[in-house]
Amino acid sequence: MNKTNHFPSKKTVSSVVLSICVAMSSAGLVSATPVAQAAPVVAGLPDFTDLVDKVGPAVVNIRTTEKVQQSQADGSAEDQQMQEFFQRFFGMPMPRQAPVPKNRKSVPQDQEEVPRGVGSGFIISQDGFVLTNAHVVDGASDIYVKLTDKREFKAKVIGLDKRTDVALIKIEGTKLPKATIGDSDKIRAGEWVIAIGSPFELENTVTAGIISAKARDTGEYLALIQTDVAVNPGNSGGPLINMRGEVIGINSQIYSRSGGYMGISFAVPIDEAMRVADQLKSAGKVTRGRIGVQIGEVSKEVAESIGLAKAEGAAVVRIEPGSPAEKAGIQDGDVILKFNGQAITKSSDLPRIVGAVKPGSKAAITIWRKGALKELPITVVEMESDKATQKAGKKAKQANVLGISATDLNAAQKKDLPSGGVVIESVDGPAAAVGLLPGDVILTLNNVDVKDAKQFDAMVAKLDGKKAVALLVRRGEISQFILVKPQAQ
Repeated sequence: MNKTNHFPSKKTVSSVVLSICVAMSSAGLVSATPVAQAAPVVAGLPDFTDLVDKVGPAVVNIRTTEKVQQSQADGSAEDQQMQEFFQRFFGMPMPRQAPVPKNRKSVPQDQEEVPRGVGSGFIISQDGFVLTNAHVVDGASDIYVKLTDKREFKAKVIGLDKRTDVALIKIEGTKLPKATIGDSDKIRAGEWVIAIGSPFELENTVTAGIISAKARDTGEYLALIQTDVAVNPGNSGGPLINMRGEVIGINSQIYSRSGGYMGISFAVPIDEAMRVADQLKSAGKVTRGRIGVQIGEVSKEVAESIGLAKAEGAAVVRIEPGSPAEKAGIQDGDVILKFNGQAITKSSDLPRIVGAVKPGSKAAITIWRKGALKELPITVVEMESDKATQKAGKKAKQANVLGISATDLNAAQKKDLPSGGVVIESVDGPAAAVGLLPGDVILTLNNVDVKDAKQFDAMVAKLDGKKAVALLVRRGEISQFILVKPQAQ
């Protein structure tokens, strides 16, 4: 901010001083306003008060609980350490309820309801539909929604979609305050936005910043909105709001090496979130299309070597047997440049574009093969749900005492992770309880590098079932240690 200097009134001023004042004033560096006049108001900074008054009543606090067996809280030092770890890095207590193995009958025990976590959300209809993150409500026994007027409702899950981290829940009410939905396609980097939520259980907290990037590829299913708005544990599921008071995103993730906010946060674009919500409302699940290819990026060097004018498209690295891609005649090494006329700028565009196509639809796919363009007809099929994929993975390979079924890295992953690792195919029991997901990459186990699935399974087989295991897990661009307590053998 420019410093404002006030000069005493004198009839005679030296020519040197006068010259300096004139020069600085012409450069906009000095204001020669009288002492009695108030300092000018700084222009250009936004006032968020009206936005908060407008949108605030539609933002809700969400708290979840789970029912655990009283005997599971053993009070040991190890249990307390794990509880402290979860509270510090995830802002929630550690889930302590382990599923009963299928070959063992459950023994009735007294249950207690314990806090599981907190988050945020916002009402999108006057009859009580609420949008939030899937990870806020997934696995909860009970969900409670609290409004700014202190009313509290018990909510039910209509459906959730882990790929986009969107959940739709419902409370019973009428004439409830609702948020205005904006258009995330029209956002611009640099525009002011605010977030409202419950970080660290501090309800109705407002933070502000700007949009840092419109479509940041973080390795998730869809490109996210990147901002510098302060978002912390408890903000998840809350709205990202533009200066017109419209919701343009759902605050979902942060980039952090400490567990807290470090200047970068991400939000699910509201356009995609509403498409997901519409499907969850009508069918309870999200249906997506697939063509059965594994893909990689096209580098500048590769583009030059195969005659492409620029580095774009998705390089086909593997084709699933019997898939639509195989039936359409797509081959390894092809570069997919367009799908139904939509350009594939980077490889991550393809699954999003194909996923939005209704299964059973016929489409045209444009490929680059041996220096020439080809257009092939292809029929899109339905992508398996997360549950179906996990179930298939469990059938193929029995999970171990950590509840993890893992496989080797593919070629693209090995290039990105030369030190090795294994990809989680499915999770159950302890692994599911601590939030591990299919697609996560395990880099180390108790500080020992994991090279491949065979070595990982051998290491897990030798674990002491009474001691927690430290896994270094990579998700997207972020790696962090996760503690997993093996289930009893």
